[in-house]
Amino acid sequence: MGIWGYVGIFYLVSLICCAVGFKKYVYFLSVGYGFSIIGLGVAYFAISLARVFDWNVLSCFQCCLFMIYGARLSGFLIKRELKNGNYRKVLKEATKEDEKPMPVFVKIAIWLCVGILYFAQTSPVFFRIYNGKGSDAVQLVGIIISAAGIILEAISDQQKSAQKAENPNMVATKGLFKIVRCPNYLGEIIFWTGVLVGSLNALHGVGQWLTAVIGWILIVFIMFNGAQRLDRRQEKRYGDMKEYRDYADHTPIIIPLIPVYHVGKYK
Repeated sequence: MGIWGYVGIFYLVSLICCAVGFKKYVYFLSVGYGFSIIGLGVAYFAISLARVFDWNVLSCFQCCLFMIYGARLSGFLIKRELKNGNYRKVLKEATKEDEKPMPVFVKIAIWLCVGILYFAQTSPVFFRIYNGKGSDAVQLVGIIISAAGIILEAISDQQKSAQKAENPNMVATKGLFKIVRCPNYLGEIIFWTGVLVGSLNALHGVGQWLTAVIGWILIVFIMFNGAQRLDRRQEKRYGDMKEYRDYADHTPIIIPLIPVYHVGKYK
């Protein structure tokens, strides 16, 4: 089987894992996202252990990071939705659940697109395994970067939950939130940057490079778009509060030390 035959198999794995979005379309981009990363991590790990291609320890470790990443994300999202009534209300308003249901053909289009995206994001690890590139310093650096991203996301989610429980009528402003307003999005960018960096010396051909780089560009774009939507929601809810204004207008929204406090126009 050629490389693109394997790509087709992994695309199918991604689609199966994120199909939970048909229950609630927002799950395509949240819980289903985590499930897909877990599924792809397991699939890549399986072909490594089966020695379908050349096996190396660091590639298996990268696959384990995918599983950890996806499990942490999906677990956090499911727990938050089940236990946080205020979050369920915000989610319902954001997705307009009470309005006309989304047409099935639109859900299918979203499903097919996110399935491609999730494979593209993880593809550098698969391409490295397929190309038989052994463990080296570049791969190790990528793993360290990705691990730092997971840790950053986990800490920021914990800090946000604790601060919202203490004061539900104000955004989180302490800990990592003193550095940037969206440290979880920053952690996401760091994680996927590590995935790409770890395979920069292992990608072969235009197809592999385009798939890997486009996957990274898209997730970075999605994170900035998510920061913009969060900015709008917070502006609508807290914009008249002096405490919020002092914080939001002087804290970078997603990239530390870069004086970009709001993404796009929202007023």
